[in-house]
Amino acid sequence: MVGLKEELLKSIWHAFTALDLDRSGKVLSHNLCTVLNVPHDPVALEEHFRDDDEGPVSNQGYMPYLNKFILEKVQGNFDKVEFNRMCWTLCAKKNLSKSPLLISDEDAFKVWVIFNFLSEDKYPLIIVPEEIEYLLKKITEAMGAGWQQEQFDHYKIALNSGREGLSVWELIDLIGSGQFSKGMDRQTVSMAINEVFNELILDVLKQGYMLKKGHKRKNWMERWFVLKPNIISYYVSEDLKDKKGDIILDGNCCVEALPDKDGKKCLFLLKCLDKTFEISASDKKKKQEWIQAIQSTVSLLRAGSPPPHKEARQKRKELRQKLLAEQEELERQMKELQAANENKQKELEAVRKQLEAAAARAAEEEKKRLQTQVELQDRFSLELEREKMVRQKMEEQVAQKSSELEQYLQRVRELEEMYKQLQEALEDEKQARQDEETVRKLQARLLEEETAKRAELEKWHLQQQQTIQMTEAEKQELENQRMMKEQALQVAMQQLKQLELERKEALEQYEEVKKKLEMAANNTKSWKDKVAHHEGLIRLIEPGSKNPHLITNWGPAAFTEAELEERQRSWKGKKATSE
Repeated sequence: MVGLKEELLKSIWHAFTALDLDRSGKVLSHNLCTVLNVPHDPVALEEHFRDDDEGPVSNQGYMPYLNKFILEKVQGNFDKVEFNRMCWTLCAKKNLSKSPLLISDEDAFKVWVIFNFLSEDKYPLIIVPEEIEYLLKKITEAMGAGWQQEQFDHYKIALNSGREGLSVWELIDLIGSGQFSKGMDRQTVSMAINEVFNELILDVLKQGYMLKKGHKRKNWMERWFVLKPNIISYYVSEDLKDKKGDIILDGNCCVEALPDKDGKKCLFLLKCLDKTFEISASDKKKKQEWIQAIQSTVSLLRAGSPPPHKEARQKRKELRQKLLAEQEELERQMKELQAANENKQKELEAVRKQLEAAAARAAEEEKKRLQTQVELQDRFSLELEREKMVRQKMEEQVAQKSSELEQYLQRVRELEEMYKQLQEALEDEKQARQDEETVRKLQARLLEEETAKRAELEKWHLQQQQTIQMTEAEKQELENQRMMKEQALQVAMQQLKQLELERKEALEQYEEVKKKLEMAANNTKSWKDKVAHHEGLIRLIEPGSKNPHLITNWGPAAFTEAELEERQRSWKGKKATSE
C-alpha cells in the first residue's frame, strides 16, 4: 500500500499544482473520490476548510485531509488508467506545450504516466538523466532502431551543466520533438510508446496472437494473449474489448513443450491447479519466447519478487542512492581533506614564516657576527701593529739607552783613570813638610767638593740604571732627567777641569813647598819626624773607598788602617836603622 500511495501522490501532485488555488481542494477531492471508488464525505471536506477556501495554503493544508479521508481508504479496486487520465485532464491543458509535436495527446498521456513511474520520490518531480536514457532506449528498441549513445551523451552533458533532470512537460517535448526518433513515422513512435507503456505501467510482460484449444468443444481458436505478473488474459482481438478469459498463475503452475499433433505445430502445455491449457504458437521462436516468459513469471511468483521492470527500477534507484551516498561521503571526505589540507597549509605557512624569520634572524646574527669579527680583526690588527710599533720604539729606545749607558760608563772609566792618575800625583805630595796645614785644608776642601760630586755622579748612575727598567710611560721623563743629568755631568766635568787646574796650581805650590822642605829637612831632624808622623794628613782622600776610615784629631784620615799599619812598620824600620 505504501508503494501504491506514492504512485497516486505523484499523479495527484500534477493535478493539484495545475488547479487554481481557490478551488483546488474541493474539486480535486471530489474527482479523486469518484475515480478511486472512495466514499465522498463533503462534511469532512467543509470542516477541513471551514475558515478559508485556499486549499494547500490554508492553515491546516490539503495533505492531511488527502491522507486521512481519501488515500487511507483506497482499496485498490479502481482503474489506474482512468485515475491517471483524470489527473492528466486536470493538468495537461495548462502545462502541455502549444507547439506541434510528433506524438499525439494519447501518447503524451502515456509518457506522462511513465514519467510518474520513473521519476524521483521528491518534489517538484523530475526524471534524472539515467532514467531518461533508460526510457529512450526502451522506446528506440521498441521501434527497432539503433540506440545513438554518443548523441545522448552530448545531450546529457548539456543537461547536467545546468540542472539535475527534466520535468514531465520537458520530457514530453523531448520525445515529441523527434530528436531521438529521427527517420521514424508517427505510427511507429506511437506503437513504441504504447509497448513501453504496457510493460512499465500495465505490467504486460508479453502479448501476441496464439491458438488456444477449447475445454468443451475442443476446437482451436485464435486469441490475443496478454501475460502479466500473476495472470494471462486472452481476448478476441488486440483491441482488448472482448475478453474471453483469464489464466491465474501461481507458484504451482508449470509449462512444457508438446510434440506436434492433429495438424498443429509449435504446441506447449500450461498446467495450473484447476485447469490445463494447450496453446499453439505461430512458430518455434514464438513458442520458445512464450515458454520462457511464462516460466520466468512463475519463478518470480515462487520467489515473491516484483516484475522485472519494477525490480530493475528499484535496483537503479538503490544504485543511484548508493552512488549519491558515496558521492556525499566522498564530498564530505574531500571537505575534511580540504579543511585538513588548509590547516596543514596554514601550519606550513606558519612554519615557513617562522623559518623565514629564524633564517632572517640567523642571517642578521651571522652578519653581526661577521661584522664583529671583522671589527675585532681590524682592532687586533691595529693593536698588533701598534704593539709592534711600540715594541720597535722601545727596542730603539733601549738600544739608545744602552748606547748612552755605554758612553756614560766609558766616561766613568775615564774619570776613574783620571782619579788614578790623580792618586799617583798625590803620592808625590807625601813628603811635603812645610805649609802642610795650609795645603791639607786646601786639599780637604777640594776633596770634599770632589767627593760630593763623585757621590752625586754615583747617585745619578744608580738612578740611570733604575731608569732603564722603568715602563714606557716613565721613559720620556727619564730621558728628560738624563738630559738634565748630562748637563749636570758636563757642569761637573767643567768643575773637575777647574779642580784639575787648581790641583796643578797646588802641585806647583807643592813643588815649591817641597823644595823648601828639602832645604828645611837638612836643618832639623825633629821636624822631619813630625812631618813623617803627620804625612797622611796631606794625602788626598780617595773617593768611593769601601774600607772603614780612620779618625784623627783633625777629622777623617786620608788613608786606610792597612796603609797605616804599613807606614808604622816603615817608621819603625827607619827608627831602628837610625839608632
